[in-house]
This record gives sequence, C-alpha cells and structure tokens, in this order.
Amino acid sequence: MSFPQRLIEGYSAFAGGRLKSEQDRFRQLAEIGQSPEIMVIGCCDSRVAPEAIFDAGPGELFVARNIANLVPPYTPDGAQRAVSAALEFAVQALRVKHIVVLAHAQCGGIRAYAEEAAPLSPGDFIGRWIELLEPAAKVVGPRGDRGMTEYLTALEQQAAVSTLDNLMTFPCISILVERGKLQLHAAYFGVATGDLSVYDPAQKKFVRIEPADAPFKSPGF
Repeated sequence: MSFPQRLIEGYSAFAGGRLKSEQDRFRQLAEIGQSPEIMVIGCCDSRVAPEAIFDAGPGELFVARNIANLVPPYTPDGAQRAVSAALEFAVQALRVKHIVVLAHAQCGGIRAYAEEAAPLSPGDFIGRWIELLEPAAKVVGPRGDRGMTEYLTALEQQAAVSTLDNLMTFPCISILVERGKLQLHAAYFGVATGDLSVYDPAQKKFVRIEPADAPFKSPGF
C-alpha cells in the first residue's frame, strides 16, 4: 500500500486510544452535527496545529489554514475563494462566537515576503497570495537597523492585526461584531517557546497569556 505508513500507524494509535475514550462524543457529533463556538484561522505550517495548541477535542474548533494565516478583503466577484467560503460557513451556518487569527513565529510565508523570495513555480501562487501582507508591511515600516528576527516578529504580529481589519470588510462579520454577537481576536504562538500572546486593542500590543489564565479551555470529553 502506498498510503503513508506514518498515517497508518497514527490512525492505529488513535483507534486504539483516543477514539475509544471519545467514541460517544464522535457518535454525538455524527448524529447532531458540529456546533463549535470558535473559528481559528491558522497557518499551514505543520508546527502550528490549533487543535494541539488549544488542547481541543473533536467538534470544538472550526479551523481554516492557509499560508501565513491571511484573509483577503471581502471581494464578491464570483471568483473561487476558499477562505471566504470557510468564513461564510462559520459565521452564517455555524454561528461561531469568536474568530481567532493565529499567527506564529518563524513563518515561512512572512519571511518569503520580507526577503522577496524568488517564485517556487511559474504560477508564483505563494508570491501572489502574500501580497496581502502589504498593508501590514506599511504599518511596520522599513526594516532599518532592526535585526531580521525582530523585523519578522513585528511583521508576523502586525499581519494578524491587519487581518482583523480585512475580516471587518465582510458585511456578515462586521454586522455581528457591531451587535456584540461575534468577537475577533489575534493571537501569536512562539514555536520554540510554546508561548501564546493575545493582541490587546487597548494597549495596541500582544500580551503573553499565562497558562493558568488561558482563555480557551477544553471541556475534556
């Protein structure tokens, strides 16, 4: 069989462990459907899995992942837009109460933008996608005397904040935010440290969350 052996082994462990302990929860989700209260927009980076970071059980998080955890502005032009479709379903069908933009350290998409990396293919899909970082880059400003790590961190974090602005261009989101039925958040995960910081609009900066004060806790099915 050509299916990856690592996945076969992983499924075997899941079936013999977690599936058994949470079988009732999976059956319930199959019967009544999903009703997560939180949507997470994360990066494709394999080191930053929202379900692992937030210790989420099945059915708790509705997750959409893409390069550099970005959201294009609302553009109802008929084009196929995966992120917009995910947002539409989360907000209109699932009626989530929170949308979290989860940025992270050592983001390859952010670095590619900062270093003006050469296209990986003739289509340059990554290059065109990360053009969405331009508003964040303008806020951060030129690198100047800053070290590359400092500059990239600033851009990674500002990109998440600017993505909140893009989310507000969606009428279905802005209306619910204004009515107090939906909240938008930006968070930043340190891959090496495991630290999580959340953007505080009042202070206009990311504030580290102490584990005991973590805002999202798994109910532990």
